[in-house]
Amino acid sequence: MKESLNKEKIPQHIAIIMDGNGRWAQQKGAMRVFGHKNAITAVRESIEGAGEVGVKYLTLYAFSTENWSRPEDEVTALMELLVDTISGEVPNMMKNNIRLLSIGDIESLPRKAKEKLNEATGLTASNTGLTVVLALSYSGRWEIQHAIKSIVKKVVDNQLQIEDITQEAIAAHLNTKNIPDPELLIRTSGEIRISNFLLWQLAYTELYFTEVLWPDFRKEHLVEAILDYQKRERRFGKTGAQIKP
Repeated sequence: MKESLNKEKIPQHIAIIMDGNGRWAQQKGAMRVFGHKNAITAVRESIEGAGEVGVKYLTLYAFSTENWSRPEDEVTALMELLVDTISGEVPNMMKNNIRLLSIGDIESLPRKAKEKLNEATGLTASNTGLTVVLALSYSGRWEIQHAIKSIVKKVVDNQLQIEDITQEAIAAHLNTKNIPDPELLIRTSGEIRISNFLLWQLAYTELYFTEVLWPDFRKEHLVEAILDYQKRERRFGKTGAQIKP
């Protein structure tokens, strides 16, 4: 299917809500953690597939601020899996010229997870290919709240005037300030919602929902989503006649 893609209309930035690990495990009569462990292949395939078709940024919603309220044993297992996965994938990232970034409340992560994440982002910082962004301990409302606090402090300190608080100024205080907004959001597992993810950035993003559970997601599913995206007319508030050449 990759040959069917219009190379001129590849989304620069794709974001993915990786959903369905628990249900996948339950269908197999296993613990939820089994689903998380088997999701690594889907992550690898998505990264490889995005790089192969020319996507520049791939953001993966790995752990939300709300996920901290899950059972303690599941959270612990997820954090251990995060550390192992990051450590194991660094050689592949270096080999494939992939840069790793993160967004979210990284300070809330366990010490070992933070260390491995900082090590990986440092080692890959000079890579110039696909940028993979991990959203960890992240939520859209948390990010906007954090941005508002930063802006208010600058106003109080006379570093910023109220009339200078534009949409561009707000965007510059978000975690994603140096990352373009996603053109395409993919959510797996059949759920049709955005779950507090990139609330500011998704204003004009095309949404794609698939029934595929995340551990079963492969390169061909990514291509299917991009093909669907390429059939859409992106108008940004204009009429169809206005955007036609």
